[in-house]
Amino acid sequence: MSAPNNLWSLSLGIYRDVLPTVRQHLREWKAQALQIPDQELRQQAISSIETKTFHCEGGSIYGLLVREHSHKIIQFIVAYQTISDYLDNLCDRSTSLNPDDFRALHEALMQALTPGAAHTNYYRFRAEQNDGGYLHQLVTTCQVVLGQLPAYANIAPALKELANHYCNLQVYKHVAVEERLPQLHAWFTSQQASLPEMSWYEFCACAGSTLGIFCLVAYACEETCSMSLAEQVKTSYFPWVQGLHILLDYFIDQQEDHIEGDLNFCTYYNSHEEMIQRFTHFIQQANRSVLRLPDFRFHQMINHGLVGIYLADGKVSQQKKLHRLSRQLMRLGGLSSVFFLVNGWVMARLRSRLSPALVSLRQAPNEKLLSSGTTHQLRE
Repeated sequence: MSAPNNLWSLSLGIYRDVLPTVRQHLREWKAQALQIPDQELRQQAISSIETKTFHCEGGSIYGLLVREHSHKIIQFIVAYQTISDYLDNLCDRSTSLNPDDFRALHEALMQALTPGAAHTNYYRFRAEQNDGGYLHQLVTTCQVVLGQLPAYANIAPALKELANHYCNLQVYKHVAVEERLPQLHAWFTSQQASLPEMSWYEFCACAGSTLGIFCLVAYACEETCSMSLAEQVKTSYFPWVQGLHILLDYFIDQQEDHIEGDLNFCTYYNSHEEMIQRFTHFIQQANRSVLRLPDFRFHQMINHGLVGIYLADGKVSQQKKLHRLSRQLMRLGGLSSVFFLVNGWVMARLRSRLSPALVSLRQAPNEKLLSSGTTHQLRE
């Protein structure tokens, strides 16, 4: 392993290796999305890439865990996260409230983790059908990368357990409003015996992250990745690291979710004081849980980085209460959080400078890019 163990080497890797590779892959997937025949599916695919680029950028930092295989890891992460973001858009702004529809859509995420698995019709329970093969191409890209990993068999059970949690959450939280809480409560009750002490909404947050999957894939690039290591990664990331990740995501989205009528787990805390207290607990437990892993300094930097990256979002400065609470959280993260906060501002500026190019791509897709996109995605 050759993971960065200080902020400066991490920063160099992000700007030199991660961001350019992520943006190249996203340009190619954007070009594919622009060709989707169905208008609704096309709109949601394009929107998921344009508005959630930072999900792929942040997740792809795990490509630095094994530098000599970073291109392969980032290729998988971008494709898998793009599936996740696209399906989340389809469910959030859905023309359906059918749980069978949501589960069928999320078969894509499970099949993407099984090399050689046959594709199904993910849209079979909804009116919109024709995506021009977009989702199948994303799934195939993930399958091809995983098929190249020396230790895939050792991480497969952990991968699928984490993905199953994620898919269940996406089904239960998107059903009709009156059914959401009863289904989420029942799901939590069925899992509670295997969890440390936490609330139902904190468990749901822990299930909603893909970071554990990305970390497992990175380690599986090495033949030395054993089933024991895979289990350590899974139990380190779920629940604490993943819970911290998604609670921060919901923290900054509270106003937006209120306007849209979307479920937000942070609103279930009794007070801001309780929320900060629990966030503190999640940060402390996340740092302890990764001490068992190789490159634990890298993982702790990621934990603190999550705080900085999310609090750099413009939504925080626009809301007085969030801005005040964010300063308390920044103190918990220390220097690493400050570092990622500054980098988050820089990355946001870079994305805004790239936005004219995205507009021109939408207006006039590059035919050469379209013709070469799939080949590039499937290369080793």
